Amino acid sequence: MLRIKDNVDIPVVHKLLVGFEYLRLKQLEFDFVILNEHPSSYLQELQMSLEEQVRALPKISDSGGSVRILRADLITPAFQAQLLSVARIVLDATKSLEERLLYSDLMFPRKRKIIQDKTTQTEKSLSLPSLPDLEFFNGYGGFAAGGRTYVVVIGPGKTTPAPWINVIANENFGFQASADGSGYTWALNSKERQITPWSNDPVSNPAGEVFYLQDEETKILWCLTAATRRDPEATYVAHHGYGYTRYERIAEGIASTLLQYVPTEDSVKLSRIQLHNLSGRSRTLSVTAYVEWLLGTSRTQMAQFVTTEIDDETGAIFAHNRWNPTYGARVAFADIGGYVTASSGDRRSFIGRNGSLDSPDAFTALDSLQGETGGGLDPCGILQTSIILPADGRVEIVFMLGDAEDTDKARHLITHYRTADLDQVLHDVENKWAAVCRSIQVKTPDRGMDILLNGWLLYQTLSSRVLARAGFYQASGAYGFRDQLQDGMALVISCPDLVHDHLLRAASRQFVEGDVQHWWLPQTGAGVRTHISDDRAWLAYCVAHYVTISGDKAILDQDVGFLEAPALPLTEHDSFMVPSISAATASLFEHCARALDHSLSVGRHGLPLMGTGDWNDGMNRVGEHGQGESVWLGWFLHAALTAFIPLAEARGELVRVAQWKAHLVALAKALEGAWDGDWYLRAYFDDGTPLGSHTGTECQIDAISQSWSVLSGVASPERAAHAMHSVLQRLVKHEDHLILLLTPPFDKAQPDPGYIRGYPPGIRENGGQYTHGALWTVMAIATLGDGNLAHALFKGLNPIQHSLTTERALRYKLEPYVVAADIYSEPPYTGRGGWSWYTGSAGWMQRVGTENILGINIQGNALLINPCIPEYWPEFEVTLLWRNTRYIITVRNPDQVSRGVKRITMDNIPIHTTNSVTMKDDNLEHTIEVILG
Repeated sequence: MLRIKDNVDIPVVHKLLVGFEYLRLKQLEFDFVILNEHPSSYLQELQMSLEEQVRALPKISDSGGSVRILRADLITPAFQAQLLSVARIVLDATKSLEERLLYSDLMFPRKRKIIQDKTTQTEKSLSLPSLPDLEFFNGYGGFAAGGRTYVVVIGPGKTTPAPWINVIANENFGFQASADGSGYTWALNSKERQITPWSNDPVSNPAGEVFYLQDEETKILWCLTAATRRDPEATYVAHHGYGYTRYERIAEGIASTLLQYVPTEDSVKLSRIQLHNLSGRSRTLSVTAYVEWLLGTSRTQMAQFVTTEIDDETGAIFAHNRWNPTYGARVAFADIGGYVTASSGDRRSFIGRNGSLDSPDAFTALDSLQGETGGGLDPCGILQTSIILPADGRVEIVFMLGDAEDTDKARHLITHYRTADLDQVLHDVENKWAAVCRSIQVKTPDRGMDILLNGWLLYQTLSSRVLARAGFYQASGAYGFRDQLQDGMALVISCPDLVHDHLLRAASRQFVEGDVQHWWLPQTGAGVRTHISDDRAWLAYCVAHYVTISGDKAILDQDVGFLEAPALPLTEHDSFMVPSISAATASLFEHCARALDHSLSVGRHGLPLMGTGDWNDGMNRVGEHGQGESVWLGWFLHAALTAFIPLAEARGELVRVAQWKAHLVALAKALEGAWDGDWYLRAYFDDGTPLGSHTGTECQIDAISQSWSVLSGVASPERAAHAMHSVLQRLVKHEDHLILLLTPPFDKAQPDPGYIRGYPPGIRENGGQYTHGALWTVMAIATLGDGNLAHALFKGLNPIQHSLTTERALRYKLEPYVVAADIYSEPPYTGRGGWSWYTGSAGWMQRVGTENILGINIQGNALLINPCIPEYWPEFEVTLLWRNTRYIITVRNPDQVSRGVKRITMDNIPIHTTNSVTMKDDNLEHTIEVILG
């Protein structure tokens, strides 16, 4: 783009037009925009001169690209800013090309350094924030507040082995907060609408949001967190809690607290900076907030399109990316309470040429922040305010980072939260998470188990998997068809309305033929259609689970639409598209039934077709030609049909029920045909080669075929028990606290199972611990009645156990307070965690602990109590909040057994059923005593 204001600069236009045509001759395609900024009284004369120059341009190439002449007086300022942002080069006609070549050297003059790097006083003695007593402290952190908070201590020479983060979200907005202060913020979609950048870099873990403090007298500069400008001698403390993270440090005689959270509904991140002057003298400080705008998926792709402005009404900084086809009308904003002393939207001028956030140029010059905003900049948001803090004085500064549909709604959010009772907002957040977590509270002899079951697993499931759909190692933003359905199974008691709504949401992503989108983006509906075979069956399985627990049969009659799209050819594994919404609708029951009907096709061995993956997406070539069969899917489909048939019988679907029951009989016979001598096969390739057989050299045994032979209840009891014994012998590494998915790992053998073989042996699904599948192993062991072993395996999966000591934490690396998706099993990385937070393992671990080991199950208004615990546990207690009524359940084990209920009393009245209590919602508190024996 060339900006021109005067006829005298026409020679520059001529040179650039010649250069434009020369580059076209070299096959470089681009558009050349000339912006006529001449005052309107003389504009026409310059306009005619420009048009004459363009007409005179010789056409010597047929390459693409064009010349456009635009009049500044005929386009809006916002459009001008957008033009400046998308232009790769912006030239000013008042400067010759020679001057432009020298301009880069003139832009970055060396500035006078006025930052002091070292403390000159005795404030070092005040450098350690006070710490609470910590449970399971491992040298890096431990639990506080009864296990509800994890406190990370980053001391001199230490940092966490990997980023230890918190995921904080409501339905439309959220952020990640690392213990060192890095992280990112998003709105609506954690991948597609990143407000600040998601790094996915566990080594450097760069910060996209930073808070600086500077003493205006000494010029000493420091940050509130360890991610940026870290003091190697200081101690930084981070508290990760349900719905908030709080950072603490003491530097230069100033105690600082940074408390971050999002309201329960609004799209705004509140950062409350509290400062306490401990230095004994009055201090003049500047507080500077920095955010690195993204407003898309990739900064390298989106930065050039971002424009910024200072809002006249609020003084906040607004950021737009009008080039984004989905979110172009939205506005992101940053605000520091309206008390702005300096600001900027230009990252380059803030950090300087080849500079960094550790030592920005803006703090080394007297004319630091000049308020640069608009287009064509390296976009960021910088807001600075100054304060005078007397000795022992305290002050709170509130920084807001948010997102809105338009500028008016952004202004509304800003003005609302400037005057809101932020303590009450935090209280509402705490109450929200307390309501989720207090649905079930346990007290057992295993304190680590208590901590996970009393909140962290439910928090991980809801915050990361359902609301954010993101973790440090994956920013998805999408719904996975089977993923959130399974997550919801753990949330039926605590969040029944949320589960209800998601079941209907998932059903709406079903094609009229019965198959479903494997994953989809909720804002656009774009997603993938695949030949993966298990997705659709999870709908019926999870609906049956929800109805059983909640008693809500009315959901089956709710009308839900379908999708339409061209059929996916067998030769294609998947197709990414935006399907159309069909005019056809049906009840949720019909959606489930159609999904099951679509799953009844079998191969030559009478087993379900595998397609391009069943539960294990990585086995995408086992059945890619339409002939491969899945043994695991046979077990699971049997379980899904068995769970759903009673619902169909109650609706009089006799023809379907008869068909399904006949299929169950044939399927049970075919599954027994997959017995390999000591365990069940995993699958058959398209050519009939068995997978998961002792005759192979790789993947001789797979855990989930064995566990689901038990969980489905259809296998021969003797064979199922023998298969699980083989799992214990071949797949459980007790010394490393690992339960492998399969062994030996895939490497070179044929046939090729799929992309699972692309993982190194022992990594993720390829022979590592895939915790989702490992938990099914624990479920199966508990179902078989071995409480000692079930608890031992469960305890081995607990991340607290993997991080008990500094040595273990260094090996495991991941957070001790959330469960990992996978753990590596091969040297030299044995015991190292793969990724955390965004895993379906959290929901399954919650269920295994409460339902299978502690034996607490709900069916409508019936409470079933059937524990499978270690024989050496003397007792345990469960507090269950069912609707509006509290049940305190004490289970005593005087005979030192693993299972078996001898008697039950409720409110001191004997219950005559063996292990079932009828609950009533009377807003009272009831006590239940269970005696095992």
